[in-house]
Amino acid sequence: MRSDDPRPVALNLLRIRFPAPAVLSILHRIAGLLLFLGVPLAVYLMELSLSGPAGFARAEALLAAPALRFAGLVILWAFSHHLLAGVRHLLLDLDIGISKAAAHASAWFVNLAAAGVVVAYLGYLGGLW
Repeated sequence: MRSDDPRPVALNLLRIRFPAPAVLSILHRIAGLLLFLGVPLAVYLMELSLSGPAGFARAEALLAAPALRFAGLVILWAFSHHLLAGVRHLLLDLDIGISKAAAHASAWFVNLAAAGVVVAYLGYLGGLW
């Protein structure tokens, strides 16, 4: 194919190296979607646990399942990431950290801090995992 060929080129998105703010933006959207999808589960478990002692025991048993424990960790990551990224976006709207270097550093901070929240939570749980 010639270099002056006007036909579009199919880009392989897996080979493109995205900058940290782009990764943050993509993960922010994914975290928002996961939070939206996790709300019905959280509402169901809350309603079940408040229905009485038997409902609380049932909710407790459901939360002991490995799949729901993992889902809880995913929702914890999504919440912490979405919250931190939202605060970062608010600061950027106020022209705080707007330079390229500061935006890059804050994007890395949010991505690592959200993962750190999950790791800290797992450390807090100790022997439960």
